[in-house]
Amino acid sequence: QVQLVESGGGLAQPGGSLRLSCAASGFTFSRYAMSWARQAPGKGLEWVSGIYSDGRTPEYADSVKGRFTISRDNAKNMVYLQMNSLKPEDTALYYCAKDVHLRPAGAMDYWGKGTLVTVSS
Repeated sequence: QVQLVESGGGLAQPGGSLRLSCAASGFTFSRYAMSWARQAPGKGLEWVSGIYSDGRTPEYADSVKGRFTISRDNAKNMVYLQMNSLKPEDTALYYCAKDVHLRPAGAMDYWGKGTLVTVSS
């Protein structure tokens, strides 16, 4: 019943921007933290960013801090990841995930299918 559907991926040039969206359904969205994670080709899963249930206290991996911004709109059951100053190493399949708590704690119980981001000149 829980569904997370990512969109907004695609091809961007280094230094460019993309905005990822995640549409959530099947649970009380406003009660749970949400996160973004990614998996680059040939690499393991990397947590990227998380946000509290009420939108407070966004958190970021050091690799994206200062470049990416996570946000959410609880009225629309949406979470976003604005990605600026993209680098080739940002190329990955990006997943939206639901956390089991109201704060991002690295314990996600539901995942979307991912949206592919490719950063290349």
